Amino acid sequence: MKPSRIKSTNRWTHYSTKWFGFPHCRERNGSIQNTGMKPKFGRQLRQQFVRSIYQTRDRFQSLGVSTRLQMNKIPSDQLLFEVEDVLRTMPPAQSLGNDDFEVLAWLGRASAAVHAWDPLKAVALFDSHVGRLSSAGARDFNSAMRGVLVMLHQARNDLRMKTTGPLSVGVVKGSVFEYFDEIRRVIEVARSDLLFVDPFLDAEFTSRYLPFVASGTSVRLLGREKIPGLVAAVGLFAAQHGLSITVRSSGGLHDRYILVDGVACYQSGASFKDGAKKAGTTLTQITDAFVGVRDTYEALWAAGTVHV
Repeated sequence: MKPSRIKSTNRWTHYSTKWFGFPHCRERNGSIQNTGMKPKFGRQLRQQFVRSIYQTRDRFQSLGVSTRLQMNKIPSDQLLFEVEDVLRTMPPAQSLGNDDFEVLAWLGRASAAVHAWDPLKAVALFDSHVGRLSSAGARDFNSAMRGVLVMLHQARNDLRMKTTGPLSVGVVKGSVFEYFDEIRRVIEVARSDLLFVDPFLDAEFTSRYLPFVASGTSVRLLGREKIPGLVAAVGLFAAQHGLSITVRSSGGLHDRYILVDGVACYQSGASFKDGAKKAGTTLTQITDAFVGVRDTYEALWAAGTVHV
């Protein structure tokens, strides 16, 4: 079979095709030729594409070719603000597959932010996740939605590392509003799942913090001491606001944590209801030990006593 010939009209297509090494294509004299060989689809092709796009970037850099990110770089602190605002304004997670103007506008803004942060990851991964959000399969949609959230959180944390560093706030005694405001900011970023761990979660916690949970976000409360009052308050709050809230108890609790969307974790030095009221305290993002902390409290949650 005579190879079909497709004229390469731009440098990116020319070089990326030349160096991708796909078995069904070859480059000759500035053109892309189809060799007639059947391409391999699925995970293997995606992995090959991701590897190859990074190889292409390295080759461009070795040749002194400027990338878009280098030519139009946005200051990291400004980009961090944009990514955090994208997370705060995210529509309900289950609506991301809709064709509503609000959803499409948000996806466009999120994509632009990720492209500004890392164009290669955006092309190789994020754009694929966005495309799969309209899939008819629930499993594929959930996977794509998680991919979108994970990459946005990855961008946020990477930019935070390059600017202010991981969140670590010291709150002096009596600065109860400052403590409350830091917790509120953490809560507002969540878009799929929030897990609160605190032996002293109570009814007051419900009215103080849960109004800031975004619609469509599942809330899980793991407590110990004041479960009856917490359950009563949660039931009424969930009925009024339509949130999915579950309560469990466990005897193996001491520290206080907030786990956000399964990808970020924050430790509070005081109980959420008493932060900075009687003594100074801290709010610290867990980074190096994140996986261990997450797995520990997910296990305690799975083994906990169910109340709601």
